[in-house]
Amino acid sequence: MRLFFTQKLLTIMQYIILGLFQGVTEPLPISSSGHTILLKDMFHISTPGLSFEVILHFGSLLAIIFIYRHDLITIVHRSYLFVMKKDETCRNSFFYLMHLLIATTITGVIGVFLEDSISSQLATSFTVAIALLITGLFLFHVRHKHGTKDDEQITIKDAIIIGFAQAFALIPGISRSGATLVAALLIGFKREAALRFSFLLFIPVSVGINILSIPHMLTDTTIQPLFIPYVIALLSAMFATYLALKWFQKMVIHGKLAVFSVYCFIVGTIVFIWKF
Repeated sequence: MRLFFTQKLLTIMQYIILGLFQGVTEPLPISSSGHTILLKDMFHISTPGLSFEVILHFGSLLAIIFIYRHDLITIVHRSYLFVMKKDETCRNSFFYLMHLLIATTITGVIGVFLEDSISSQLATSFTVAIALLITGLFLFHVRHKHGTKDDEQITIKDAIIIGFAQAFALIPGISRSGATLVAALLIGFKREAALRFSFLLFIPVSVGINILSIPHMLTDTTIQPLFIPYVIALLSAMFATYLALKWFQKMVIHGKLAVFSVYCFIVGTIVFIWKF
């Protein structure tokens, strides 16, 4: 009996750690997918299939929605007023929503055609090492960038560029938040506007992934016996993402991206030497 409870406790602890790990790395510009590959490779960890990863990402999604809930409500409500009530004062919110959808569409189309081949061919520690070094270079380059574009000044061209940047993050080791944030800063966004667009853009992409994963999860036999550990991992990921994103927002606004650049350089170099 004691052995049984010990094993149960160890299982729960493992899922808490995996949830916290996913939650912390998801919003930071250090690539959650890349770190997951490194974790599995270095410690020979296996996770129970696609459903578990989807559940962890769903926890992060809930945290990001909660943090940006006021922006989401405002954008959707004002877009509704512009379309249905012809309220011209809400025009900017409607076009902001359209720009988010344009960037999302670009990422989605590229992902449909390339994600499987990228995942199968590039999901290695060596690829992650190179990608982290590239991420570090770009983060270092934009560490002092602070543009002038605000939410109302975003153009279709900007949305297209950021959409392609997000698609670039399909490569393991290239951070989604890092790629979109760097792209936004390079084309002249203010730091606050770059942050907001980057994480609001995460929401429709993540929602789409979760919806497409429903058929697989309905037939996944691993979910029922691991229901409680899955829920615990989801809550851990949600809690960790909330804290990590709040901290990251402060770091970006105060121009401290160099911290993440140095981290990517260190981890990327260590892994590169290890695998080379």
